[in-house]
Amino acid sequence: MRTINIQQVIDDARFGSFHWKVLFWCFLIIIFDVYDLVIYGVVLPILMKEWNLTPMEAGTLGSYALFGMMFGALIFGPLADKIGRKKSIIICLVLFSVFTLVSTLAVEPFQFGLSRFIAGLGIGGLMPNAVALITEYAPKKMRSLLTTIMFSGYAVGGMLSAGLGMLLLPSFGWQSVFYVGAIPLVLLPIILKYLPDSLGFLVRSGKNEEASKIVSKIDPNAIAANEKVTFETPEKVPGASLVQLFKNKRGISTVMFWIAFFMCLLMVYGLNSWLPKLMNQAGYPLGSSLSFLLALNVGAMIGAIGGGWLGDKFHLRKVLIIFLSLAAISLSLLGFKSNTFVLYLLIGMAGATTIGTQILLYAYVAQFYPMDIRSTGIGWASGVGRLGGMAGPILGGALLSMGLPFEANFMIFAIPGAIGALAICFVSLKYAYVNKVTSQVELQTEPKLG
Repeated sequence: MRTINIQQVIDDARFGSFHWKVLFWCFLIIIFDVYDLVIYGVVLPILMKEWNLTPMEAGTLGSYALFGMMFGALIFGPLADKIGRKKSIIICLVLFSVFTLVSTLAVEPFQFGLSRFIAGLGIGGLMPNAVALITEYAPKKMRSLLTTIMFSGYAVGGMLSAGLGMLLLPSFGWQSVFYVGAIPLVLLPIILKYLPDSLGFLVRSGKNEEASKIVSKIDPNAIAANEKVTFETPEKVPGASLVQLFKNKRGISTVMFWIAFFMCLLMVYGLNSWLPKLMNQAGYPLGSSLSFLLALNVGAMIGAIGGGWLGDKFHLRKVLIIFLSLAAISLSLLGFKSNTFVLYLLIGMAGATTIGTQILLYAYVAQFYPMDIRSTGIGWASGVGRLGGMAGPILGGALLSMGLPFEANFMIFAIPGAIGALAICFVSLKYAYVNKVTSQVELQTEPKLG
């Protein structure tokens, strides 16, 4: 009976229809995941008026979903390594879709906030698992690019929420945009049928027949007709998944990833919350906030996809160090008066090197950790990073209240970019390179299954 190294089959596969399907479903799921997150900002002015909320109360209400995302990432990342990524994705999908729908029934802030917290559990838990799944199935030569294309659904979800908000809110009320967020429930039977589970999880669970079907879809020549095969894949390592993030000389790199996530999300949420206000105070002719958000998100998509392509050519570690350094530079330059063209160019660069870099960080973490603890690694990096996401708006508010010079505000927001770049410098290049390029090196040291 022949033994097949599944990681080698995936690494060497040609991009085909199977990969298109995995990419499409993960991309679509991410769009709705982010849509359900950002629609709060779309309906915020209406809720503040309808429920007579102060700015502080409105900000607190918005933070419920962020808290839920943090706990969701910490819970569903490790859980996926135990029950499979497909099950975790489906649970998260149902959570955020159902409770986005439930939020339309809220008649006062507490009910709304509670439903947003539970929806946040699903929103935060889905992201690391979608990244882990697309990373596992992507061919080696285009792994970073496919991951960042999938995650560019983040920007699409943000633009979709703004566009539908403009279309639906005037005629149908704030509840209408939340109804759209429940569409994944309608698509659930199709997703259950076509979204594959982790191949490594299937093999470790003894589901060799199902694994054989997936391997044949990845590479039709890998298994002959009616051939019986066994699969070689890493055994599930003993002990808690979180502990494994610090073993085999991964400890320093794990902490550095957490720092980079924290700093990057601090910049992302700080920008989203306070950049328009800071720029308006400085007298810049920004025009409508929609054009500003469009420039930021277009920059994010270009940065993510372009960075993914560069990462496959030159290694993501180098790209991330450069991007985070450029984030610090572009944010610093925003503090100085410039013409409209240069201003929008800097805003686009800021989007590419903050939101885009966050997407690249997901891709790098996914490639760094072995298959059996990948979701745990992404989940914990994302969960710790959410603390930075919560700190960003607080930092912006503190800066405004201090009345600092305009340039100083942006200099302070630029510091996290420099710290993030420094943190990535301390990530182990050797381990990441072995794990990314020749995962079978680890597999050959593990006992064969089957």
